[in-house]
Amino acid sequence: MNILVTGANGQLGNEMRKISQVSTNSYVFTDIAELDITHLDSVLQSVVENDIKVIVNCAAYTNVDKAEDDSETADLINNKAVENLAIACKRYDATLIHVSTDYVFQGDKNTPCREGEPTNPLGIYGQTKLAGEKSIGQIGCKSLIFRTAWLYSAFGNNFVKTMQRLTLEKDQLKVVFDQVGTPTYAGDLATIIYKVIEEGLCEGNEGIYHFSNEGVCSWYDFAVEIANLSGNTCHIQPCHSDEFPSKVKRPHFSVLDKTKVKNTFAVQIPYWKDSLIKCLTELKKISI
Repeated sequence: MNILVTGANGQLGNEMRKISQVSTNSYVFTDIAELDITHLDSVLQSVVENDIKVIVNCAAYTNVDKAEDDSETADLINNKAVENLAIACKRYDATLIHVSTDYVFQGDKNTPCREGEPTNPLGIYGQTKLAGEKSIGQIGCKSLIFRTAWLYSAFGNNFVKTMQRLTLEKDQLKVVFDQVGTPTYAGDLATIIYKVIEEGLCEGNEGIYHFSNEGVCSWYDFAVEIANLSGNTCHIQPCHSDEFPSKVKRPHFSVLDKTKVKNTFAVQIPYWKDSLIKCLTELKKISI
């Protein structure tokens, strides 16, 4: 079976590349240099020429603040390109595995969000990601959508690597404590996507799923754990979100309920601190 992975140079794409090396299936990894998914004809041609049966879309416009000033590009990547992938899957009877976000929710409650709850994104990023989800539904292709949150890995730029650097360079640092969620190690998300593909679990399990690591923390808690595990002695102070003015309001509570994904695919999800240790171990190997 041939699987197309888009956005292959990003965090999740790189983790998919790493985990799929032992597969007997054929994974075709593309980023914009190899395949521009904003062009429908290019997507259709790639799916036909490579006889693709599953598309894993790891491509996304993820700069939450910049999206407020660049809504056209955000919509092009997070919605229009997703529509193109859905059209190709519908036309050639392939399955689309798409990655979405906790930002589709308003984040103003204090219980974990379930898949069927009302969505109400607060900014352009969340709005375009939700539009991408809706485009998949309107096209009607076979699809699994994994909403995730606070993604990090040993690849690219992310909160973990930024906090490692800042807590090494600075004596003091402020991090918000009034935004609560769950970090997600991209390697763990890649693992479940890989399992779904390799074990033939796509068919009959179409729908929306929530996936993050287990547990709950604030960005402050996350930063403190990163610094402690990295051996950095920076004094981190908790602060309110309004001390860091932003163009977009972020969800204050975006913990995802993972009951559905655990029951459907019989997976055990690692606790966020355990996965953070795995990632920092990987980063240490890279730096040696």
